[in-house]
Amino acid sequence: MTQADFDELQRLQALSAKLGADPLRTQGAGGNTSLKQDDVLWIKASGTWLAHALERNIMVPVHLPPLRMALAMNDPRSETAVAFVDDARNPDRLRPSIETSVHALIPHAVVAHFHCVETIALAVRKDCEAIVASRLAPLQDVAWTYIPYRRPGLPLAKAIAERARPQTNVLILGNHGLVVAGATVAETEDRIERVCAALRTAPRPVPQADLAALERLVAGTDYRLPHDPRLHGLALDPVTRAVVQGGSLYPDHVIFLGPGVVEAPDIATGAAMRQPGWRDEPPLLLSLPGQGVVPHRTAKPSAEMMALCLLDVAQRLAPDAELVRLSPSDEYALTHWEAEKYRQALDTTRTTDRQP
Repeated sequence: MTQADFDELQRLQALSAKLGADPLRTQGAGGNTSLKQDDVLWIKASGTWLAHALERNIMVPVHLPPLRMALAMNDPRSETAVAFVDDARNPDRLRPSIETSVHALIPHAVVAHFHCVETIALAVRKDCEAIVASRLAPLQDVAWTYIPYRRPGLPLAKAIAERARPQTNVLILGNHGLVVAGATVAETEDRIERVCAALRTAPRPVPQADLAALERLVAGTDYRLPHDPRLHGLALDPVTRAVVQGGSLYPDHVIFLGPGVVEAPDIATGAAMRQPGWRDEPPLLLSLPGQGVVPHRTAKPSAEMMALCLLDVAQRLAPDAELVRLSPSDEYALTHWEAEKYRQALDTTRTTDRQP
C-alpha cells in the first residue's frame, strides 16, 4: 500500500467515525463504508460500529475481481463474500459487511451507506420519489436513483445493478436508507452533507413524560426508565403511536426490536405478552400509552438506540403520509437470514446482567 493509499484509507476511517457518532445517521452496528484501491475492497466488518473506526480495526480487505465475477455468475459465495477476504491482511479474522455485494457492484472508489433518519422518513412514504426529486433537483453533481425495498445483501445488490446508471452517485433505498458514492473521501463527504441537508424534515416536538410517575410504575418490576427521556415520545405522541403500531418500516427495526414495540395498558400485562414469530421472551420495550416507554432491565443500549431511531423517523412523518411497510415475508427473510443472525450474535440487544 502506498502512502497516498494509506492516507485515503485513514480519511475513510475518519468519515466512518463521523457518520457513526451521529445518531441521526447511524445507530449501533448499522451502516457501512468502503474504499476500492486497485483490486482490493476495504469494507467495514459485519457487527462492528462505524463510531469505533478511529479506535479499533473495523475494516476488512476483500479481493474485488473474484468477488465481482462471483456476483456475475450468481455464485452463492458472493452473498457473504467471506471466501474472498484477503486473510493475510485480516489478522482479527473479521467478517465482511452483509452489504459487501452492494459496495462491490457500485463503480465508485468510495461508498458510504448509512441509515440516515432524514432519508428513512422519506423512503417509507409512497410519494418518496416525487419528494426526493424536488429536494435534490437544485444540487450539483448529484445523480440519484430510487431503489424499491429489497432484502439487504445480494437481493439489494441485484436491484441496484438493474436500476442504477453508471453516473449514479446517490441511492435512495426504499424502507432502508441512503448510499452516497464518490471518487474520493472528500468528494463523498461533501456530497453526503449536501444531500442530507436537502432531505431534512423538521420533527414534531417530543411530549414530556411524568418521570416520577413512571419511576413508581417500574418499581419492583423487570422494567426501568430509558436512558434518554425522549424515548417516551413513542407512547405520548398520537401520530407517532400510530406509526409505530402500524408495523415494521425498515430492516434494523425488525432485527433489533422485533416486529414492533409492544403496547400495553400496564407493565404486568405487557411483560406477559409475546410477539408472534419473535423470541419467547418478555418484550424488550413496553409502550404505555399516555405514560411513556420502559425498556426491560436486560435491554442493552443498542436496543434503545434503535428505538430512538424509530422515534426520530416517526416524528418526521406527517399525520396524512401514506406509508409503505415491510410485509410479513420481508420480516421473515430478515429474521431467518444467517448473516443477520451473525450480526445479532456480535451485539445482542439483551445482556445477561441486570442493568440499573
